[in-house]
Amino acid sequence: MIETKTSSWSQRMADSVMERRPLLCEGVYNDKWSYDYGVVLKGFESVWKITGNPKYLEYMKKNMDAFVDDEGNIREYDINAFNIDHINNGKVLITLYRETGEEKYKKAIDRLRSQLQSHPRTSEGAFWHKKVYPWQIWLDGLYMGSPFYAEYIKEFGQEEEFDDVASQFLICAKNTKDHETGLLYHAFDEKKVQHWCNPETGLSKNFWGRSMGWFVMGLVDTLDFLPENHKDRSRLISLLKEVLGALKNVQDKESNVWYQVLDQGERKGNYLEASASCMILYAMAKGFRQELLGKEWLETAQKVFDGVIEEFITVTSEGLVNLNKNCQVAGLGGPDKRDGTFEYYISEPIITNDLKGVGAFILAAAEMEKISQAK
Repeated sequence: MIETKTSSWSQRMADSVMERRPLLCEGVYNDKWSYDYGVVLKGFESVWKITGNPKYLEYMKKNMDAFVDDEGNIREYDINAFNIDHINNGKVLITLYRETGEEKYKKAIDRLRSQLQSHPRTSEGAFWHKKVYPWQIWLDGLYMGSPFYAEYIKEFGQEEEFDDVASQFLICAKNTKDHETGLLYHAFDEKKVQHWCNPETGLSKNFWGRSMGWFVMGLVDTLDFLPENHKDRSRLISLLKEVLGALKNVQDKESNVWYQVLDQGERKGNYLEASASCMILYAMAKGFRQELLGKEWLETAQKVFDGVIEEFITVTSEGLVNLNKNCQVAGLGGPDKRDGTFEYYISEPIITNDLKGVGAFILAAAEMEKISQAK
């Protein structure tokens, strides 16, 4: 049984993760270098900073040390796969290097940075999602690559490199935005040949909740590192406001959270989905706390947070916190020929305590707690 005296949902969920999974890579994840770990461990970083308890930093270190050897080699990482998802854990490594000074982390960080130097791109300069998904931009990839890229530049790079980071979001939004609703389609195929895309526009068929969650989380995190005087900073802040505004328009009015397929809440089979709702909440709360968004967003964020607790959170008799109603995975193409239809998105398994959702919940709850502490 875990300690439940604290009223902090971020801390309670982090403690539940440690109780359930002493090592994140054990079990269903089959020891992969999985981007999910970075989402959870960035949440742990927030809890560590709020509480000052070293056990959260130790958990981050233990999980990354399961992959990074003394020479900075990363087990289960293949640079030649050119998978943008594989960059995400680098954010955690930067924190560990800053806190410990251990050179193995810097070597591993540099390996991930070197992937971005040779990562294939679209004709406009946006990173492909993966080598096996050529000429494709997925919203997911903006969270996976850009905040690490921006933080690396701030710590170790040259200021002119920030232009490339900002352009990733601007190119993605230009190609995925629906001008009627302001929502962003899950993906764009520059060659317009994938079976899941519109052959005239190259766009996928639907607005998937978590993909837009990834995008707004990636945007608000990247703005942490982009210089105040950068030429595109105001454009990125405007983009954040526009996309969150579009998301607010399709928010479920009763629960204040979001559907798996964002704009089709009335359709049979659609459901309120936890991971997307937590990600959007995180972007709103952090955007407000960082003074990127106006005061009106705090009331919205509080309603979303209350809705997330009411709709998705349960607590076991042992005091472990559950996050329910998570889409396990969704993508486009690949061996399963995922077609991006409404029917596809609602057909993927719905599970409890998926790491992507759990990590986003910790991050979002921590942001709401930081706001409360600052009052």
